[in-house]
Amino acid sequence: MAKYRTEQIRNVAVMGHGGSGKTTLVEALLSKTGATTRMGRVEDGTTVSDWDPEEHRRSISINLSVIPIAFENHKINLIDTPGYLDFVGEVISALHVAEAGLLVVDAVAGAEVGAELAWDYLNEKGLPRLIFVNKMDRENADFDAAVESMRVAFVGAKVVPMQLPIGAADKFEGVVSVVTQRAYLGPDGKEAPVPAHMADAVETAHQFLVEAAAESDDELIMKYLDGEELTIEEVRHGMAQGIRNGTFAPVYCGSTVNGIGLTRLLEALVRYAPAPNEHAAPAKDGGVDVELRSDAAQPVAATVFKTFIDRFVGRMNYVRVYAGTIQKDQQLANPRTGKQYRIANLTTPRGKELSGVDEVVAGDIAVITKLDDVLTGDSLTAPDHPVTVIPPSYPRPLYNVSVTPATQADSAKMGSSLNSLTEEDPTLRVQTINATKQTVLQGMGEAHIDVAVRRLESKFGVKVETAIPKVPYRETITKNASAQYRHKKQSGGAGQFAEVHMRVEPLSSGSGFEYKSEVFGGAISGVYLPSIEKGVRSVMDSGVIAGYPVVDVKAVVYDGKEHPVDSKDIAFQTAGREVFKVAFREANPVLLEPIYQVDVTVPEEYMGDVMSDFNTRRGRVQGMEQKANRTVVHALVPLAEILRYGTDLRSMTQGRGVYTIEFDHYEPVPAHLAKEIVAQHKVEENEE
Repeated sequence: MAKYRTEQIRNVAVMGHGGSGKTTLVEALLSKTGATTRMGRVEDGTTVSDWDPEEHRRSISINLSVIPIAFENHKINLIDTPGYLDFVGEVISALHVAEAGLLVVDAVAGAEVGAELAWDYLNEKGLPRLIFVNKMDRENADFDAAVESMRVAFVGAKVVPMQLPIGAADKFEGVVSVVTQRAYLGPDGKEAPVPAHMADAVETAHQFLVEAAAESDDELIMKYLDGEELTIEEVRHGMAQGIRNGTFAPVYCGSTVNGIGLTRLLEALVRYAPAPNEHAAPAKDGGVDVELRSDAAQPVAATVFKTFIDRFVGRMNYVRVYAGTIQKDQQLANPRTGKQYRIANLTTPRGKELSGVDEVVAGDIAVITKLDDVLTGDSLTAPDHPVTVIPPSYPRPLYNVSVTPATQADSAKMGSSLNSLTEEDPTLRVQTINATKQTVLQGMGEAHIDVAVRRLESKFGVKVETAIPKVPYRETITKNASAQYRHKKQSGGAGQFAEVHMRVEPLSSGSGFEYKSEVFGGAISGVYLPSIEKGVRSVMDSGVIAGYPVVDVKAVVYDGKEHPVDSKDIAFQTAGREVFKVAFREANPVLLEPIYQVDVTVPEEYMGDVMSDFNTRRGRVQGMEQKANRTVVHALVPLAEILRYGTDLRSMTQGRGVYTIEFDHYEPVPAHLAKEIVAQHKVEENEE
């Protein structure tokens, strides 16, 4: 591919609902521009974008994929993103380095939940967007209905058709440009007059478009209000202004299968998507907030937005250059670690194919291989100018499974392999839960976790077994209680003796553990008081009633006895442990469970179902608020009741509900449920 200046580059995230045709559109644009000689098919696993074995197996996109194409002396980096909700991290990473979004909408289904979420993410980033209504060749395709569905779904947005389709389904012939008021027929876009039966519709759409364009520019609106006609170039100028400042979103249409409407879409991407130097990226320079504007003359500043570990190539870091020009063999630094690296392997990606290059200018995207310890979100900069590009924030995981190695050999490699997975995907997390003694893999949904587990085996040779994780309950007490315990052992040789009198008291939530001595008169020597504490602390992690950690308890030693010969450290440890257990059981112990703040966003028609469902989950609705055309329900729900909530919510809302969770606090488990948990613990103890 030829060399391009920063202003000739466009970085566009291709987004939309799963199945809307994003990957097929990218494949069609590759073919249209001559980058490939044959269009691949998602169903056959032959597309350039979908190259991962899991993508072939499922026939969906899982990873973002960078697909550069050349068109009219410009380089368009299309970043194909997954439409399935579980892989939202890839969408966030793509938007982090894009200047615009291309939203793909199915002509039959209209604006689906994936499109609504993509729209929300574009709004959060403040990025301009273009819309492509795909599959106009399908039976029941309806361009007007699709546009209307977007106006309903994208509340507050001005959705402006730039084209109207000529025909539909098997008679889809081409498009009419509302700007030029000319028809463009077939895959070649042969120019022709507007069909007579469409003249009125085109004129109405043209007037709507001109008005929208005029409103975006002060000079144009004055000219328009004075009754003067705007030229095509003035309309396009107004459109560019409106698109880039988010006033409205232009709508194009076509068929990726038949290749209709693609040339006009490429022209629109070049004309209306901002160049990298028109969009500033927030960064930190020595703790000071700065903005990077993709200036090739500045010192190098780049960000890693995707990491992929290949068993043959090794670590592959996808990098977006925000300033300067990265040269092959150049030294770059990682401000997070302070390490410097020689850039020996500089490439540009097209799907899984990497092509070696000598330099990458500001605004462009590259892959650098074999950089140890460089993670997604890291910056790579000139050593004497360590600027940190602010990384995006990723959502909290929603779906957890406990993982255990299938064999002893898997056990040795499981930890490092799980860490490699989390380095590749920021929305995957691994936690060792001390309360349950489990290793927990956390992701965005069932499919997300299933893909991760399969990759563990296929990429790293580690097989694991998964299960629903235990809830990390805690144990505490609700009243004061006292007990005493004598430990006496005499069986030949030196004996053991210790007697401890202890009082336990409840503490306020979050206080942890306190230990105090009120022993007077030397009943227990000071040297043994730490031994008693050590014995008590040995119980804190393993629990007393159900095997969960003890919290918010104060233990006070107030009396005891010792023996001049047989008393020793181990005897007082044992006595301390056992007296604490006895006192704890007498202090009305309770189990505490984690309560989470759950925020569910759904269309209003599902609000009643969601609230009723919370009641069955012991949830407490805290309030509701309107967000565009959807309702956000805020509730506090026990973790035990939402371990598989995502699957249930999708079923309940036909896939249109989304949610977030955040830990809030611990509170007592209802008595009847606590009895079941304690009984289950006793069964497990007996089995062991």
